[in-house]
Amino acid sequence: MRHRTVSEVMTQDVVTAPPAAPFKEIVRLLVAHEVSAVPVVDGERRLLGVVSEADLLRGTAELPALEGRWAGVRLLSREYGLPEAETAAGLMTSPAPTAHPDWNLSETARTMHREGVGRLPVTEGAARLVGIVSHRDLLRPFLRDDAEIREEIERDVLSGTLRLARGTVRVSVTNGVVTLTGRVDERADVSVIVRLCRWVDGVVALHESLDHAHGGLARDGLALDVEPPRPERSG
Repeated sequence: MRHRTVSEVMTQDVVTAPPAAPFKEIVRLLVAHEVSAVPVVDGERRLLGVVSEADLLRGTAELPALEGRWAGVRLLSREYGLPEAETAAGLMTSPAPTAHPDWNLSETARTMHREGVGRLPVTEGAARLVGIVSHRDLLRPFLRDDAEIREEIERDVLSGTLRLARGTVRVSVTNGVVTLTGRVDERADVSVIVRLCRWVDGVVALHESLDHAHGGLARDGLALDVEPPRPERSG
């Protein structure tokens, strides 16, 4: 069973800015390319930081209202004691959280959630930028065809990993929702089958109606490798 990695879904043609890019140039990049942030890189494409829309708004968050009253908006986390930034080097968030091309999509989604960001620059080697991955990119596996999902479950999970006889578990997939029916030997086999099938890329939800002949422990063949292997984090 194979899981898609960041390198397969990321955008490789990344809109970037140099450290000396002025405020207005960054705004033009965001608007022209319809993106919410741009990585800041040096001449060798090494990632220095990221400038987001929120970073640009820090400079205007406490401007007074037209009537002379303070607007009362407090978006700044670093507003006191800092000079007003005019270039990407001063505006960017650094160091920026990143992803590695070999990460699986679940690991990447967890990092985005933990860091509170909607996209991650993808780097390898000495912080060299090779792409960017967004929430939208992580949703691409859910566009997989139902027949493709069913085939992977039958071939790679049920037959290849679990070595179940053909027809032991019947699989149907509609709009990414998997339904499993059939009869297995042990009650504990059911949870193993469900967990592995749920990990197949593109599965939206899973319903099972699996009967079992016995209620004891799972056979050794199904008790192994219940957690799908994850790629090593190499950066």
